[in-house]
Amino acid sequence: MYPDVVRDERFGKITAEDIEYFRSVLAPGSVLTAAEEDLSGYNIDSMRKYHGQSQLVLKPRSTEEVSLIMKRCHARKLAVVPQGGNTGLVGGSVPVFDEIVISMSLMSKVRSFDEVSGILVADAGCVLESTDQYLAERGYIFPLDLGAKGSCHIGGNVATNAGGLRLLRYGSLHGTVLGIEAVMPDGTIFDSLGKLRKDNTGYDIKQLFIGSEGTLGVITGISIFCPRRSKVVNVAFFGLESYEKVQQAFVKAKGELSEILSAFEFMDTASQEQVARFSELRRPLDEAHNFYVLVETSGSNRVHDEEKLQTYLEGLMESDIIADGVLAQDETQVKNLWTWREGIPESLGKSGGVYKYDVSIPLDELYQLVEDTRVRIQEFGHDIGTEGSNVVNVVGYGHLGDGNLHLNVAVKQYDKQIEYILEPWVYEWIEKRHGSVSAEHGLGFAKKPYLKYSKDQRVIELMRQVKKVYDPNGIMNPYKYI
Repeated sequence: MYPDVVRDERFGKITAEDIEYFRSVLAPGSVLTAAEEDLSGYNIDSMRKYHGQSQLVLKPRSTEEVSLIMKRCHARKLAVVPQGGNTGLVGGSVPVFDEIVISMSLMSKVRSFDEVSGILVADAGCVLESTDQYLAERGYIFPLDLGAKGSCHIGGNVATNAGGLRLLRYGSLHGTVLGIEAVMPDGTIFDSLGKLRKDNTGYDIKQLFIGSEGTLGVITGISIFCPRRSKVVNVAFFGLESYEKVQQAFVKAKGELSEILSAFEFMDTASQEQVARFSELRRPLDEAHNFYVLVETSGSNRVHDEEKLQTYLEGLMESDIIADGVLAQDETQVKNLWTWREGIPESLGKSGGVYKYDVSIPLDELYQLVEDTRVRIQEFGHDIGTEGSNVVNVVGYGHLGDGNLHLNVAVKQYDKQIEYILEPWVYEWIEKRHGSVSAEHGLGFAKKPYLKYSKDQRVIELMRQVKKVYDPNGIMNPYKYI
């Protein structure tokens, strides 16, 4: 599962004394050993592609307990892997060898919420969906929405700089996260849980933790700016015949919907056919189209918003940009339409294995990668489709608003030949367009060899230097991209 990787002998091996120490500083039931329990759930990633060998899982309940854990690990050179909901797609949240897993699942309290400023302070182990529900009761919204929201942790979201479905409206976590509390590799507590939206006092150190994937420290808490929840949400779903028309629809959406535009998701016909195979819902449009777009608006005035969206759709029809469309009439239809976008990953997984490439590409060439991938797959003797043993299904969808493409290559089972066809070819293709090999989810283990396709060697060396300053023993999430 981890080719060409050898355990680093600089790291210590867990002893009975270590386990006894952890039992003495953590609450009962917070120390799980392989001798006593099945730890497979902590050792396998969500894609079931990477399998670690951790013999010890620790479940702290406070930042102080994390500090005590890290002091011991630093002194003994015991390697650790911070783990949230373990929903990542690049093997970044699971061990490679016998690293200690620090599970944040018991640190799940909201510490404070200011209903005037909208600033939330919460433990890193808070589940995204539960946190959003807490905010909804107070008229606010968490500025991030993901398909895995029912199980992912907000600390893990920050650690991977998750983008999600509504980055177009709320921006990235680099802008909304106001402060971070983290435990450094030596056990020192980095307390920067600021609640100020403006603080221009030197280096913004917290930014290094956003997207660091647990390589610099253990994020234990965050403060984040949460916008008011919109009173009115409208969703439109329409079909288009070319990627060029998808781009035209996006340009018009930015111009005509502007302040109420919260999502602009595009999907190709292959993705919708896949969802239809595993869904009992009736398809939104009667006829098939080459592309589909889901537009969401969020505002405060129903009449105003509906008029703007209706005018936008009529303009698209008159300009022959869209072939057909539907506007959700109630909340049930809103949820049903979103299913045709959010249900894509799950439906692909039901077919077997999936090679996922979550990348950023300039908009004009975004979908070209999908088309070129299909050609390459066929050049190596495979058919494109969903039926048959030699068939590969190549699907493209994503967040057009931020240039984020989800290229998914679905197979009956993981196959080294398919992997050889795709890698590093996909990343070389992206490098030529000055794109990014990771738009979301981070780099983890899966993309470790491909960082060079997005980052200059001098930048990579600077990253190594930062890692060495923060983690001189290299015990934080080793064997990954740094």
